[in-house]
Amino acid sequence: MKKIDAFLIIAKELNKVAITPVLMGSVGLEYLTKIDWQANDIDIHVPGNPNGWDAPDRLRIYQWDLILNIMLGLGFQLTNLHEHEFQKGDLSVTFGSIDCLPQFANVDLQDLVENNLGSIKFLTPTLQQFMNIYTASSMDSYRQQQGNQKDLSKIVFLKKQLSLKKENNK
Repeated sequence: MKKIDAFLIIAKELNKVAITPVLMGSVGLEYLTKIDWQANDIDIHVPGNPNGWDAPDRLRIYQWDLILNIMLGLGFQLTNLHEHEFQKGDLSVTFGSIDCLPQFANVDLQDLVENNLGSIKFLTPTLQQFMNIYTASSMDSYRQQQGNQKDLSKIVFLKKQLSLKKENNK
């Protein structure tokens, strides 16, 4: 199963309980650009504590128990509470707090793009917001230790796309 298809299944279930997820990471960028970014996992952001990683694990994601039950009901196993990571076969899904993005990456949540595929509603960052997110993430010590070559290649791509967009708007 493609990662975008798995995301849409999860998003549909989240929509049923009035949660509009944000498709982040490589799958989100792939959805926006139609380029295969070789995603390792599906990154989903939902309402949560604006303090991000500084918040206790169980309190970082609002409605965590509801999300946990949805994911378990879809056949996923919780593999890492700190990362809010689930696994089903070779598919990994992580949840983060969308509410920490304004401070972390200067992302205005009002500018997220609303997407509707049939009855499924979800949000994605704009190209500029992805640029801000990947730039901020590339400075994170954890991601630097993990080797953030993929982040850097995305930043180069996004800079080029934003520059072309700016040129075309002149």
